[in-house]
Parts: sequence; C-alpha cells; structure tokens
Amino acid sequence: MSLEVKDIMGRVAIAVLEDAPFGDIVAAMKRYAVGAVTVIDADRRPVGVVSEDDLLLKEIDPVRHSVSIFESRQQRHEHDKAAAVTAAQLMTSPAIIVTPGTLVRDAARLMHDKHIKQLPVIDPETRCIMGTLHQHDVLRVFTRPAADLEADIRAVLADPGTVSIETDKGVVRISGHVRWRSQAIALVEEVRTVEGVVDVVCEVVSDNDDLVVVPPLM
Repeated sequence: MSLEVKDIMGRVAIAVLEDAPFGDIVAAMKRYAVGAVTVIDADRRPVGVVSEDDLLLKEIDPVRHSVSIFESRQQRHEHDKAAAVTAAQLMTSPAIIVTPGTLVRDAARLMHDKHIKQLPVIDPETRCIMGTLHQHDVLRVFTRPAADLEADIRAVLADPGTVSIETDKGVVRISGHVRWRSQAIALVEEVRTVEGVVDVVCEVVSDNDDLVVVPPLM
C-alpha cells in the first residue's frame, strides 16, 4: 500500500496573510520552528511562500536603496526583496502545493527537485490550505513499526507465500526458493517500492538463471 500525504501530514496550516508585516513573519517562523511560511489570500488559498533566505536579504543587502545599471536581474530582484516589508512583497510565487491524496513518494521527489523543506497541503476542491507537509514528516516513514512494514511488503508481492520476510530497522531480508533468477530480482524490486524500506538483502535461491546473455555466433 502506497502512503499518501494525508497519512503523515501535519494538521497545522503554517501560513500568513499577504499583508502580514516582516516582524509577524519572523514571529511565525520562530513559533512553529520552521524555515518558511505559506502566504495565503483572504480565502485561505496559497499564493506564495516566504523563506528564511528571503528574510535574510534584509540583513545582508548593503545597497538596498540604490540601483546600478550593471546589476543583473537577480541582483535587482534581491534588492527589491531586501526593501520589502510585507509577505506579498517578500514571497516567491506561485506556491508549490500538494493535496492529501498526493503519494508521499511524489511529495518527497518534489521537495528534492525544488530544494524546499515543506509543502502546503490544500483541499483539492476549495484549494484552501489545510495543513503542512515537512521533510521530517516524510522521513518518519523510515521509523514505521515492523509489523506495518511487513504487512505492506506482503501486500505488494505477487506470491508472498514463496518467500520468508524479516525486517530490522527498515532493512528487509527475504529468503526462499524460486524457479527463475528473474523472479528473485522482481521480488527485490517489488519490496523496494514500499515506503519505509531502507535496504533489501536478497537470499532467495533460484534453480535457473534466465538472465544469462548468450553471445552471438561468429
């Protein structure tokens, strides 16, 4: 069974309104110990995100009120953010979001690809924010109870009765006997698809190697 965002998400929507002042944004990050907050409109729909990096520009930008013709577009953009005082001025837009039905694996890939540590979770019908998914929520899949992990592993195997399964801190050891080597490899691939599996140790014995490549006749 594939885990979905709703299975691990935080039910607290960490967000500020578009007109939230700089100080309130800092206070929200401190209160919830997060590195970013979602910016929402009056209807609670995410419109952007303000991160600690956005706020730090206020401190590190030395020429906040001057513009050079030699500046790059990125430098001008950073100067604008350094002078910003509200969430709407500071935010990166649009907000990258997920829904409760998003697969955890897909959410993790989104975080990795976009270099972000949290995602607002929205109601798919109203588009309103309803929670937050953090990186540490995703990593909790690797601390799942062994019984739950083993049950999910057996659920994905085509014929779980042919092998023995043992789990220890996310490492899965499978042993048994199959007819073909390709079947043993398929077992390993199936087990790796289960959320919470750290590694797979395969001790399955096969009678025949159907993966041997026969060289062409010269």
